[in-house]
Amino acid sequence: MTFMSEQPLLTLTGISSMATKALLADMCAQFLDTCGMAVHIESVGGVDAAKRVQAGEAFDLVLLAADAIERLQLAGHVLAGSRCDWVDSPVAVAVPSQVAPPEMSSEAQLRAAVLAAPSLSYSTGPSGTYLEKLFTRWGVMDELKPRIVVPPPGTPVGLLLAQGKVALGFQQRSELMHQSGITLIGDLPHEVACITRFSAAIGSGAALKEASLQAAHRFLQFLVAPEQRDYKRRHGMDWPDNV
Repeated sequence: MTFMSEQPLLTLTGISSMATKALLADMCAQFLDTCGMAVHIESVGGVDAAKRVQAGEAFDLVLLAADAIERLQLAGHVLAGSRCDWVDSPVAVAVPSQVAPPEMSSEAQLRAAVLAAPSLSYSTGPSGTYLEKLFTRWGVMDELKPRIVVPPPGTPVGLLLAQGKVALGFQQRSELMHQSGITLIGDLPHEVACITRFSAAIGSGAALKEASLQAAHRFLQFLVAPEQRDYKRRHGMDWPDNV
């Protein structure tokens, strides 16, 4: 059934990291069309989003990296047992469009490109944590530190690349693929591939309101439905094996 009413039956609020912003915008629009309920999701840096939830800010839905949702659930900041894994997102590499992209089909080639880059940037979320561990394992983190440009909160790495502020950038493929002024080289080589799993959970805003709670559960079911695979693929993402 499709709801064409101008007035939504109910409006949910949510917070997410930037990686899923475009995908969620599409899916929320589809949810409104099919279910008649609006979902307004604020997308910010994942670290900042988690801090706001921890500080007690009330949202009906929280959509972050799986490990962040797990920590919030263990601490009682989201409804126990409501977590669902809904999308996987690979980390990719890009350069400014005016720069010839280096070959990066192997770990050795990636390492050489990283060491040759005069400047590089990655997000402060799960992908950044992974890359710092990788660079440390390579034994080059100290050498790279002066060249690393930390993006300001809410600023995508792709924008820094497009503005010529960094020479090499790493971020979720979904965040890089629609950025103008850059060349997306591709995902990290398979030997060092990084897939970030994103989860969703019901926040404190919906937990105490029966109508909102039921609507939030319905939205989570919508996120993992097989019919949503095309939306996820369109935004450069995949679906978890257990969905």
